[in-house]
Amino acid sequence: MKRLSIIGAGNMGSAIASLFLLHGWQARLIDPSEQARLSSRRKVLGAQAGGSEDDSRISWHASLAAAHDAELVIEAAPENLELKTEIFRQLEDICSPQTILASNTSGIPINMLAQALSRPERFIGAHFFTPADIIPLVEIVPSLLTAPETGEYMLAVLRGTGKLPVLLKQDIPGFIANRLQHALAREAISLLEKGVASARDIDTVAKWSLGVRLALTGPLEQRDINGLDIHHAIAGYLYENLESSRQPLRILAEKVEQGRLGVKSGHGFYDWDQPEQRRSLQRKDAALRRLVSLLRESETEGHAEQ
Repeated sequence: MKRLSIIGAGNMGSAIASLFLLHGWQARLIDPSEQARLSSRRKVLGAQAGGSEDDSRISWHASLAAAHDAELVIEAAPENLELKTEIFRQLEDICSPQTILASNTSGIPINMLAQALSRPERFIGAHFFTPADIIPLVEIVPSLLTAPETGEYMLAVLRGTGKLPVLLKQDIPGFIANRLQHALAREAISLLEKGVASARDIDTVAKWSLGVRLALTGPLEQRDINGLDIHHAIAGYLYENLESSRQPLRILAEKVEQGRLGVKSGHGFYDWDQPEQRRSLQRKDAALRRLVSLLRESETEGHAEQ
């Protein structure tokens, strides 16, 4: 049986474990926090068919030593360079020289993490997206020192779990998805700060125009469909009016200072203490699963017609 160890038993680590369990892997979740391990146990076992608690393929541990015989280790610890570096240094002492080590970081350069390792050729970035057991994409990011076969291994493993991995040619800050996401979010936050529309109306525009199209057509493909001459003409006068701040916008900084952090604190751009907002969260995962299923059907039909 293929053995996976996951460092970090939070939402991301738990979802990754659920994904691999569904595809026949043995998974060990490692986290020094007993509360995190207990919470993860409820999430993972609740996600399995029947909610069985006697699944011998999943276990929870406090020590990194539990990863000693893993074929693959995926780190999903907090976004802290020193913490991640120390975790991987210890893992190199604990694990076999053949073990593949992967980081789920969404922002720390893979090259920076690789430089601290003695076996950087077997280290790679594997950026999952929340919820990791539903969203198909994973960004695979090799460092300058990663061996080509390590990238090929990660592509094969993730495709075997039904994922759609993309292998980046360069390790750049934010990779691809976060750069696109932050560009859109910066403009949306700027529109809110300027009083152009309410948060709900701005989100409505994004979901029911861009969002609907993006589910089937990427931004570069859409430019081809619209016509590059048209896009070039609009870009000529629009770019100078787009938000270009090099720092987080004032309205965002103020909300963070006030502790208005979003769902986790009950307030952010929305009031998450309202019952209807809470219910919308509960519906999103189920809706995402249906959407992914429909998109996969569309992709399959498209390939069959080619």
